[in-house]
Amino acid sequence: MRILFSFLFIFFLQVSNAQDPVRGTWITNVASDALHSKKNIEASVALCKRQGINNIYVVVWNKGLTMYPSAVLEKYIGIRHDPFYTFDPLQEMIEAAHKENIKVHAWFEFGFSYAYKDSTNIWQQRYPHWAGRNNQGHLLQKNGFFWWNALHPEVQTFIQSLVLEVVRKYDVDGIQGDDRLPAMPGEGGYDDWTKKQYRKKSGKEPPLQHDAPAWLQWKADQLSAFGKQLYGAVKKQNPHCVVSWSPSIYPWSKEQYLQDWPAWLNGGYADYVMPQLYRYDIKAYEKILKELHSQVTPEQRKRVFPGILTSLGDGYLVAPEMLKQMIELNRKYGFEGECLFYFETLKKLDKIY
Repeated sequence: MRILFSFLFIFFLQVSNAQDPVRGTWITNVASDALHSKKNIEASVALCKRQGINNIYVVVWNKGLTMYPSAVLEKYIGIRHDPFYTFDPLQEMIEAAHKENIKVHAWFEFGFSYAYKDSTNIWQQRYPHWAGRNNQGHLLQKNGFFWWNALHPEVQTFIQSLVLEVVRKYDVDGIQGDDRLPAMPGEGGYDDWTKKQYRKKSGKEPPLQHDAPAWLQWKADQLSAFGKQLYGAVKKQNPHCVVSWSPSIYPWSKEQYLQDWPAWLNGGYADYVMPQLYRYDIKAYEKILKELHSQVTPEQRKRVFPGILTSLGDGYLVAPEMLKQMIELNRKYGFEGECLFYFETLKKLDKIY
């Protein structure tokens, strides 16, 4: 009887965690006014509903600040949230979306980066020993973003505390990390703390070549271990909370950002993976979609939803016919859903689903 009860409990837990294939979109606070007011949030949710979106990935951590009131953030830097917000956009999003049976996932967009084009950021002033370093000893910077040493336990504790705060305080359906969580530029790892750890484990000095295979894999493995730890911590807090990741395409993701995400799927600490298949023409899109198809098993394909680039703040907008073709190709190759970057596209195109 006890064995039967355990089996039924696990079965019903799996059923309760199951959901329809993702028809998602990311809502950010950059080049969008979707989160500027309660009215805008309600209008954004209504638009998502009309467009057939069933999952919203809403930014909660960007530019080194949270969008929601955070006791964790206040503890670390004395600031409770991004001062732009005089209300709680995450709570308003959850309330509006759940009324329409749309799931809401807290998207930690900034991940392990702490500033954009600002080396004098408050985080660098308060926690200089957290900063990542390249093989020249310079601050770790890539594409304008300044990065922490994502392997440092204090940095990991902070990020995990932010995530668990959201899971504890809010009725979110999931949390998500992207190409910055768990991630760090492959050029990193040359801070004193990480070099010391590598010497302990390998008995060697870190090679000056930042992408030397064994050194690169060791760094990637440390981030994978953090992803597994974070996954377990979230599930302990709320077993029903979906943990998803939206990394770059593989193997570029590992080479550039230490994201060995096939290991995350194989290791069982990714409920969903949404690789960023961002391409501007349909032939290039199908090429990387084929690669993705070959990288995951038929069973894993049920938990992999391609990320599609549909618009950018610089004015780029996908052609409606190309978006239709990308969705059709996803189905052809066995992927049952996708997530659109980003929400503003929905305002400019006719019904997507």
